[in-house]
Amino acid sequence: MTWPRALKQTARSGLTIERAKLTPVIAVRGAAGVAVVIGLCLWRGDPALAVSSAFGAFASGLVTFQRSMRPRPVLALAVAGGLALSTFLGYLAAAHLVLFVALLAGWTVLAGMAWAIGPVSGLAGTQTVAIMLVTVTLPTSVLGALQHAALIFFGSLVQATLIVVLPVRPWGVQRDALADALAAEADYARRLRHDPVAPFDPAPLMDARLASEVTPRQARRRPVQLHGPRGLAERVRPVLASLADPVVGAPLEGPERDRVRDLLQAAGTVLDAVAHAVRHARPVRLPPEAMATLEVPASGPMLKGAARRSAYRLISLLVDAVELTDEPVRATRPTTAAERGHLLRPSVPRLVPVALRALHREARWSSRILRHALRVGAVACLGYLLGTALPFGHGYWAPLTSVMVMRPDFGQTYSRGVARFSGTLVGVAISGALLALAHPGPSVCAGLAVICVFLMYLLMRTGVSVTSACVAGYVIFLLGIAGEGWEQTVEERIVLTLLGGLLALLSYALFPAWETPKLRDRLAEWLEANGRYALALFDSCARPAGRRPRQVREALLDSRAARVAWEESEARAEKEPVRHRGLSRTAATGAGAALATMGRVAMILEAHLPDKDAEPSPGAAAFAAELRPALERAARAVRERGRLDWSAPRAVWECWDAASESQGVALRVADLLLDALDDLAEALSAGTGGHSRVARGARDTGR
Repeated sequence: MTWPRALKQTARSGLTIERAKLTPVIAVRGAAGVAVVIGLCLWRGDPALAVSSAFGAFASGLVTFQRSMRPRPVLALAVAGGLALSTFLGYLAAAHLVLFVALLAGWTVLAGMAWAIGPVSGLAGTQTVAIMLVTVTLPTSVLGALQHAALIFFGSLVQATLIVVLPVRPWGVQRDALADALAAEADYARRLRHDPVAPFDPAPLMDARLASEVTPRQARRRPVQLHGPRGLAERVRPVLASLADPVVGAPLEGPERDRVRDLLQAAGTVLDAVAHAVRHARPVRLPPEAMATLEVPASGPMLKGAARRSAYRLISLLVDAVELTDEPVRATRPTTAAERGHLLRPSVPRLVPVALRALHREARWSSRILRHALRVGAVACLGYLLGTALPFGHGYWAPLTSVMVMRPDFGQTYSRGVARFSGTLVGVAISGALLALAHPGPSVCAGLAVICVFLMYLLMRTGVSVTSACVAGYVIFLLGIAGEGWEQTVEERIVLTLLGGLLALLSYALFPAWETPKLRDRLAEWLEANGRYALALFDSCARPAGRRPRQVREALLDSRAARVAWEESEARAEKEPVRHRGLSRTAATGAGAALATMGRVAMILEAHLPDKDAEPSPGAAAFAAELRPALERAARAVRERGRLDWSAPRAVWECWDAASESQGVALRVADLLLDALDDLAEALSAGTGGHSRVARGARDTGR
């Protein structure tokens, strides 16, 4: 993609305003926290302190609106500590330019590295840099700095207290994550009615798993509806795929396929009803038609073989999901040992080693997180020096803009830069016009600032341009409290915001961290993870007595994580103005489709694993023994642009097929798996035609 086209697409995405679900009650609560802090400072008669100290409540409220499974009060208090510390350190060095620039550089690099821990941590680190830049306007005494740091912490404490005192939808984020996973399963079931090999996005299931991780204290308070349905949703997915698949399940046409379509439709209805009950904390309401479909017809079972086993398994799982969700909503039960060991979320102090390991993993020159940290540190220092040298007040707005728009990837940085400047123009124009026409006093300006905060919290998920307009109005009205002239404020805000945005955009062009050259590594990692998942399943068929469900489960989770990493990497690479460097967009699309098919085929086998007392399968053992080294060679070939060769496992499969008296599920899955791997080889060997063959192979799966 060329630079003009990349800039055009990122600018368009940044200016896009999306329709989002609004949460006015939560927005009112967040704005109330800001209002309390501003009101107390004005009551004490110190407008300047009100302007600067309101940032604590504002930033804490901003972080608590992010999608995180951590309790909101904990997020607010964690941000409070970082804001207070950065405020005090910033003041200590603010009087000495060289010392402050050195402190700003080091602190900004650490804040940039916080993105390695997670997006919420990255945003919190960004907020601490922002408050450090604002501290250049603090009073000239250490006692005053301590007072300001205490007020910053107090603002965050007010937000945390309001969350505890005025709870809105307790466990709401966890309920939404689980309901989204169940709704995704329902949509998957309906799509399988028309496309037996329809793809499935595992992201909702991964979010639901994160939401189910709780601390020991949360485990004692968690509603019953948040215990069992997630595990059932995990087990329903392979059963749905197995039932719909035309090779392992029912034929593509005939009475059996009609029965499968009816079961899939009923499964979608039941899963939607369970999702609605979980989301709104209500009992499950099922239509009689769905329940009738899930019963065995009066004429007897219509399905045969593996399809019949899948149907019975599906009915049993759906009944369990309804029964678990229909338990009293407020009831609780003790957490089992398995849950404590598998889904226990570490407390905040125990996250320190986890965070340090995440930072250590990204401490390499090729890491996009490290490059982002160095980039944002350099830009913050340069922006601060330029803002100080320019004949404007509030020179920190230039580096503040840069820090707020910069992200570890190209697309987000450029789209946010354009959106922030556009939103700032609108915000300063409207707020400046109000100040010029009405000449409001400090109390009215404070009220208008709180209204802007409320609108920002309310419209946060609609787009960066909208929230930037609200933030610009909030800043203008806050400065109006202190008596700043609106003409100078508007001019400064526009010029310095433009300067900060240009510095951010230029920094990525001069010191990029392109994702495109890493696509082959991400693809190889996905192939390896899929291979471990498939090998764990075939090993279970080869040695049923020694089957280890935990090994299969961990391999499945690794496969999902590798797929999400590939999809995120591919999405970032599509927006970059660089050449493909060995993996064209067509080849990447075809290879991704082939590996998605490989994962789906392996998942079908998971629904038909033999019991522990079943006979071992020598064919599965021989196939797994030959597939393992073939996958290792293929992963190296993907990274080194070599040729993929699956002739050895194909020869073993042919011997297995010739020696087998019946077409078992494992044998048929092995055939489909090799077809997907052949599609992968073709997609990588020829950028054109790979995707079409994958799509054709998916349509002709029943051959």
